Amino acid sequence: MRNQVVSHEDWLAARLELLAAEKEFSRQREALTRRRMAMPWERVEKPYRFEGPKGVATLEDLFGGRSQLLVYHFMLGPDWQEGCKHCSFWADNFDGIPVHLAQRDVTFTAISRAPLPQIEAYRQRMGWHFPWVSSGASDFNFDYQASATPEELAAGRAVYNFAIRPVTVSEMVGVSVFYRSGPGEVYHTYSCYARGVEMLNGAYHYLDLVPKGRDEGGLRYPMEWVKRHDEY
Repeated sequence: MRNQVVSHEDWLAARLELLAAEKEFSRQREALTRRRMAMPWERVEKPYRFEGPKGVATLEDLFGGRSQLLVYHFMLGPDWQEGCKHCSFWADNFDGIPVHLAQRDVTFTAISRAPLPQIEAYRQRMGWHFPWVSSGASDFNFDYQASATPEELAAGRAVYNFAIRPVTVSEMVGVSVFYRSGPGEVYHTYSCYARGVEMLNGAYHYLDLVPKGRDEGGLRYPMEWVKRHDEY
């Protein structure tokens, strides 16, 4: 590829024109964020249980004393030998953020249906340190559209991204957010799926800055090129 080559004056004019569009996009993004913050909440009624390095925990326990919990639904099923390579690409962006999120009253954790020993083995292989627990003993992943039941898999259809869609695997990617207003009072405030999780991948945002962008146009599907970081 080779874009048009111009003088500095013409380059600056083009850059200023793009800057105006970028600023408008930033304003639109800020407006969307305000709408997200104003979303109504729904109370979490089920007594979910999770297994983590410190033992069995409730959903409320996962807040770690803070009022906000951000969950990444990591695709690692009970019968999977390794985590999803695309979730692994996202997870490579996670290790440094929990300490910063904690300063804004937010706890971050990944959750998968795989048993804890399986999670810990994969975490060790990948060299990650962010919090990660198992929801295999509860309906959590099913209720928040991150896993398909055996019946849904057999039918080839499940609710995902707020609509009934074809499914071919048991686990799906997503993000869910919860708020704790007091003891025993936990609310589901937001969830997003599919391309909605792109906002959590810093590497993709860097690629969007370079001339070739994500360079995925000639692939069979957008993330075909992605491998786990120890497989490149």
